[in-house]
Amino acid sequence: MPRPRPAVHPALALAGWCPLSPAGAQTTQLLVQPPWTPPVLWDRVTLTCQGSGTTGATTWYKDGQRWQLQGLNRFRVNESGTYQCDRPSTGLSPPVSVSNDWLVLQVPAQVLLEGDTVTLRCRSWQDKPVTWVSFYRAEKQLQMSPKMTELSLSPLRLHHSGRYRCRGLVYSELSRGWVHSALVTVTVHGVPLSGVSVSAQPPGGQVALGDRLVLSCAVATGTGPLSFSWHRGDSWALLGTGPRLELHHVGDNDSGHYQCRASDGHSVAESVPLNVTVLVPVANATISPAALAQPVRTGDPVTLRCSVQVGSAPVTFTWLQNGHEVARGPLLELGNVHVGHSGTYQCVATNQLGQDGHRVFRALSPELALTVTPQGHWDTAVAAGVAGSLLFLVLFVGVIVGWHWWHRLASRKHQERAPPEPPAPPEEGEVLYTHVTRTKRMQGPTRTAPPQDTQVTYAELPGPHGRPRAPSDIHGNMLGH
Repeated sequence: MPRPRPAVHPALALAGWCPLSPAGAQTTQLLVQPPWTPPVLWDRVTLTCQGSGTTGATTWYKDGQRWQLQGLNRFRVNESGTYQCDRPSTGLSPPVSVSNDWLVLQVPAQVLLEGDTVTLRCRSWQDKPVTWVSFYRAEKQLQMSPKMTELSLSPLRLHHSGRYRCRGLVYSELSRGWVHSALVTVTVHGVPLSGVSVSAQPPGGQVALGDRLVLSCAVATGTGPLSFSWHRGDSWALLGTGPRLELHHVGDNDSGHYQCRASDGHSVAESVPLNVTVLVPVANATISPAALAQPVRTGDPVTLRCSVQVGSAPVTFTWLQNGHEVARGPLLELGNVHVGHSGTYQCVATNQLGQDGHRVFRALSPELALTVTPQGHWDTAVAAGVAGSLLFLVLFVGVIVGWHWWHRLASRKHQERAPPEPPAPPEEGEVLYTHVTRTKRMQGPTRTAPPQDTQVTYAELPGPHGRPRAPSDIHGNMLGH
């Protein structure tokens, strides 16, 4: 039986081929099949060099020395040792040690992430029998079993990182003995952040004005201590921290796109923005026209429109006549109206808020009175109105004329009742005449005596300055009967 070579202390390799380094540059990698670290010689291990460039440009190194195998990107390992490959464009690969020890502790050749399940196995050379296997981390015994050769770590946590080894009783054809494996480094990585999403309550981010809104941030993958921050729109002003953001009384200005940002201290991931819509209840329903020309005659076309000042869509409208529903929709087209259309009209505006429409809001418009007058009645009414107007005009003119007539009559009577004005005093030198008619009363029936000679007396007033007037100024008047 060939003797095993001294073990090389292996480190935990990455799973498969990692084409990008942490800095983002492409690197050369060695793939191991079967995928265990460290690989063992008796497993017929195959190494594959992967990186940029042509296969013929591959250079192999064994134990730090350029190896004779050149120009191939894959080969089967026949000797234990530490292998590397080189590509001109991507450089030298990390080392892979192939073991041929009496006892080997193996871990899967993959990136170990927090939350995963990993199995460590303790194997003896050429898979000879091994019993009473113990597993250690930092010299602390984790498990011992007479038959079990595997240790399961589930779920992986960051504190599982460390240096592990195993110890067991190994049997060979000639002897048996206690053997310790080489140390293996196990590194548990936090899960990179991805799949950050935001959910809302009420669902869909549609919330009625004044209601409560709760936003929750979730991470699909990612472990370790996480921190959260909330932002809205293009502004990265901080709205809150923690996995939940709660708005107790939503206002008009709370609408917008909300985003959650998660960080594990090493990387940051953002959610897809969630659109929050603040739904406004309907208010201030009105009918136009607000008043109709009165009266409305039969046959006239009448159309009414209902609208609201505020209210999130969809808004429905219902028309009421005298309190009874007659139509739906924002327009009420009565067409050629008749007397039956007379009455009081109102419209009811309604909108349902929330994802499931569990909240219903209504707004009632002021009343609008409609009076429809038949055509004949309207003509009679017009004629009666015209006749009444003419009669009023005639009476008004009669009153004015009567008042003027009465005023003139009163003025005339007043003049008749007034005493005559005394004659003006005679001027100096003026002749005064006296006309005397004499009648003689007879015995018996009254009769007028035959006229006798009438006596006329006159007097001459002195002229100016006491001089007598000229004879032409003296007049006589004889009345004969």
